[in-house]
Amino acid sequence: MALYAKGTVLKKSWIVACEMQARCFHISPLALAAQKVAMSKLDASSYLPHAQLQEKLEIVKNRLKRPMTLSEKILYSHLDDPSNQEIVRGQSYLRLRPDRVAMQDATAQMAMLQFISSGLPRVAVPSTIHCDHLIEAQVGGAQDLARAVDINKEVYNFLSTSGAKYGVGFWKPGSGIIHQIILENYAFPGLLMIGTDSHTPNGGGLGGLCIGVGGADAVDVMANIPWELKCPKVIGVKLTGKLQGWTSPKDVILKVAGILTVKGGTGAIVEYFGPGVDSISCTGMATICNMGAEIGATTSVFPYNHRMRDYLVATERKAIADEIDPYGNDLLRADEDAPYDQVIELNLSELEPHVNGPFTPDLANPISKLGEEAKKNNWPLDVKVSLIGSCTNSSYEDMGRCASIAREALKHGLKAKSAFNITPGSEQIRATIERDGIAETLRQFGGIVLANACGPCIGQWDRKDVKKGEKNTIVTSYNRNFTARNDANPATHAFVTSPELTTALALAGTLDFDPRTSKLKGANGEEFLLSNPYADELPARGFDPGQETYQAPGDPTLVKVDVDPKSQRLQLLEPFPKWDGKDLEKMVVLIKVKGKCTTDHISAAGPWLKYRGHLDNISNNMLITAINSENGEMNKVRNQLTNEFGAVPETARFYKSKGVNWVVVGDDNYGEGSSREHAALEPRHLGGRAIIVKSFARIHETNLKKQGMLPLTFADPADYERIQPSDRLSLVGLAELTPGKQVKCQIHHANGSSETIYLNQSMNQQQIEWFKAGSALNRMKEVAASK
Repeated sequence: MALYAKGTVLKKSWIVACEMQARCFHISPLALAAQKVAMSKLDASSYLPHAQLQEKLEIVKNRLKRPMTLSEKILYSHLDDPSNQEIVRGQSYLRLRPDRVAMQDATAQMAMLQFISSGLPRVAVPSTIHCDHLIEAQVGGAQDLARAVDINKEVYNFLSTSGAKYGVGFWKPGSGIIHQIILENYAFPGLLMIGTDSHTPNGGGLGGLCIGVGGADAVDVMANIPWELKCPKVIGVKLTGKLQGWTSPKDVILKVAGILTVKGGTGAIVEYFGPGVDSISCTGMATICNMGAEIGATTSVFPYNHRMRDYLVATERKAIADEIDPYGNDLLRADEDAPYDQVIELNLSELEPHVNGPFTPDLANPISKLGEEAKKNNWPLDVKVSLIGSCTNSSYEDMGRCASIAREALKHGLKAKSAFNITPGSEQIRATIERDGIAETLRQFGGIVLANACGPCIGQWDRKDVKKGEKNTIVTSYNRNFTARNDANPATHAFVTSPELTTALALAGTLDFDPRTSKLKGANGEEFLLSNPYADELPARGFDPGQETYQAPGDPTLVKVDVDPKSQRLQLLEPFPKWDGKDLEKMVVLIKVKGKCTTDHISAAGPWLKYRGHLDNISNNMLITAINSENGEMNKVRNQLTNEFGAVPETARFYKSKGVNWVVVGDDNYGEGSSREHAALEPRHLGGRAIIVKSFARIHETNLKKQGMLPLTFADPADYERIQPSDRLSLVGLAELTPGKQVKCQIHHANGSSETIYLNQSMNQQQIEWFKAGSALNRMKEVAASK
């Protein structure tokens, strides 16, 4: 009896064992699955939900009466009301019950402050906080960690105590990057998880739907309120062939990014399937899903297979693998002929290694053409720094493959020509690569092992080798390469690629190098060609867990959470004012943004991360790197009341002090990138009422709605040109605002003339109530007070 669809390879031993057990005890495999197994060893009282998920799935199947994709099965089996929920891709708003919440320390501050202000005593679902964003890379892992613990002790204490009091697990600084910790401890096939970081989809490598959100969404789930998501479309990526040579899992998503662009996945889940899937390791699948955030995808996912089972067993979760195995042929796999909204086909056997960039992750360059493109576009050829690791590529397999390149180079008397930095994804990875000699090999190659943290990937990098404004090239195995993201230098040309190519380019010291064809000259003068990189997928001796870095929730009666009113790092939140029921008349345009405007432009990271728990202080970074269409400059806008130029935040504060509402006008895919809700909180805090753009990135649009802002899009994108920075804008008819109804916008020009345009909005009735109440949190309190 075959329990799995054609093309899936599962170990025969499990199939035989399952059938024998079912016959011996006269129960079905699904009945076996009904036995309680904990979701993780750290959540002993929370159990795997697959039996209940299968029941809900049967309800939805009977309603839809059509084949279903994998992502639909996982998503719809988590519906709050599967019998009555409207399900239309791209239209319906689904009300869902996620299994868990994960928060990184930079976003957890605001999420926990919001949860505290809700007045609830305890989180309703398993939740965790991960300290990974506040550790700046300077000299090396141990020293950098010690410094971070010292300077961030107020924030760490707040997160630790609030976690203990409200039932949230706390991963201490040095434990590793949130997504790697989730993969090692919490992710499982069939999981629905939300995380307050845009790269939460990393968990799709272990067959879960893991979705990046803002902190307010996390508060909803922790408060036991159904979480709302617009029903995603589904993009299928069919993989054939087999990865080989220098081609790595990273090249799959680099290629897909080139096809779909940074907004091509917006409003969709990317689902991988086909015979090529089985040639990719579990951690390789996680890499692909992680970087799916760069194409705007809601999330990405792979079907359950033996590579995932092997990883579960290797991370001491065999009981979970045994529990979910019986669901592999239905709940955890797409149906035959499942309908996709778009299908992309990739032959892995023919896929060439890629290097994407600079300045955007969707500029895809095959390695064979990179040197030529660099010369043609005047990109600096010399590679100043190469960086491997991050949440995208820091698995044992990744590090091992890089070490195989380093060992061969060392054998020929060569070391890295560029500076070479290594970021282990977790304490478990660090300890294991230290034990197995991989870290030492990379050090001998010229590398510096940084702390188990995000580091340079998110701009936490005290870079000293170039001056700001100096044109230079860096190559990383990270996921994102927006202007100035890694080192705050807008002249840095950042390229993202696989860790293997990052290591090879560090060795060559130039972009004009293809390790498949370009020879190197050894110390003895003889030329040689690098061998194909190779490493074990999982450590033969098992993982070394390293130091204990987890703190379980405590007794809430024994824990006190304090926020010093004088603190410059933390600030209790005050409710935003309710809408007064009037139209928003003659608002000034704070800034008309020209071109790309990511969340990095709206709320910069790097040195500003320390203020993520203090809304007023961090608001001083609002839109300071966005380009003003009036003068082509950053952080220089005209004050429409004084006619003087000033910084964006200061100008916004001036308007607020005078009681003048303002709007931002923007371009396409506004708010792409990070999940940081500060990019929505800051405009609201400084007096903004609406953001009017050609199109939004998914997470940012939702975050704006949550904070009582009006996210509006031009019905005719050409109307962007009609608005001038000196105009006043009126949004009229707001009292009649209903789902799907356009908003009338009157443009009042400085010369006294006026014209009318129409704006689209995607709010449902509940989101309109958020606007009226002043924020989603305000509305939550209103509803609670009425009961």
